[in-house]
Amino acid sequence: MVVVTGATGHIGNALVRALIANKESVSAFVAPGDDISCIEHLDLKIIYGDVRNIDDLIRAFNGVNTVYHLAGIVSIISKDTKTMYEINVEGTKNVIRACLECNVGKLIYTSSVHAFTELPKGITIKETLNFEPQKIIGDYGKSKAEATSAVLAGVKDGLNAVIVHPSGVIGPYEYRLSYTGQMILDFINGKLPFRINGSYDFVDVRDVADGIILAGQRGSIGDNYILSGYLLSIEDIFNILKNITGISPPKIKIPIWVAKVCHPFVTKYAQITGKRPLYTPYSLYTLSSNALFSHDKATSELGYNVRPIMETFKDTIIWFKDHGYLVSQ
Repeated sequence: MVVVTGATGHIGNALVRALIANKESVSAFVAPGDDISCIEHLDLKIIYGDVRNIDDLIRAFNGVNTVYHLAGIVSIISKDTKTMYEINVEGTKNVIRACLECNVGKLIYTSSVHAFTELPKGITIKETLNFEPQKIIGDYGKSKAEATSAVLAGVKDGLNAVIVHPSGVIGPYEYRLSYTGQMILDFINGKLPFRINGSYDFVDVRDVADGIILAGQRGSIGDNYILSGYLLSIEDIFNILKNITGISPPKIKIPIWVAKVCHPFVTKYAQITGKRPLYTPYSLYTLSSNALFSHDKATSELGYNVRPIMETFKDTIIWFKDHGYLVSQ
């Protein structure tokens, strides 16, 4: 029996699908009131609870061999940082405590590459077990760094845990649109007014799910693994989308510094229209940061591999079409 927290998220629902395909008996730990439409038709058990409530976790973890902890708030905007901290950090500490009390065989914690201290451009970012939240830019990255440190502290107390760090996740099963997913849709639907420069590392959600399972099977206790994919510029992404769809990218291109200057107007427009802004200060920072992540360790020690990026984008577009996201269908 395995339990997956955060099973309704992008990685979470891809993971439960992979686990079920591997003939695992899966329970999904889901927050009360959460939309379970993405997983309710799957062969699994739903357990309602809150990671901020230790009793809920103990009830869910009793008799469980493996816990995959993914529950958390992923955000690139500054809003309810208190709730983010409670869930991402205190919730993870509760998961650690519940695993120890219930004698869970193994915990696989999904952290993020945002937990690592950024290195100067051109220097490859590899795994480290030294996390310094005070040096991280952005509340989300700080929370993941602190939570990752808590897991490592739990290992010293006898917890059998392995940590993985996905980069920017894209791919099918994206029921709650990320900024990248929204950008892909806006491109196809002809709703992008302009394009900006910048780049980041993107990885297929299915490869991340496979990497998480491999970490549980082959990962060393107290160790961590980067699950990255391909370093792509926004221009690269638009060229890939053009090759697949025949749609040309927006003609207007603006540098990031101009986007930063225009951000207050973009935010105001989003407030007036009730839509999510095209970008945020943190997303612009991310696109201009060092995103040179190496998954060599995960490949050599776990057998982690990534599929061709063209396959990822093709499958993503097919999934969006099949689920009613495309205007032209």
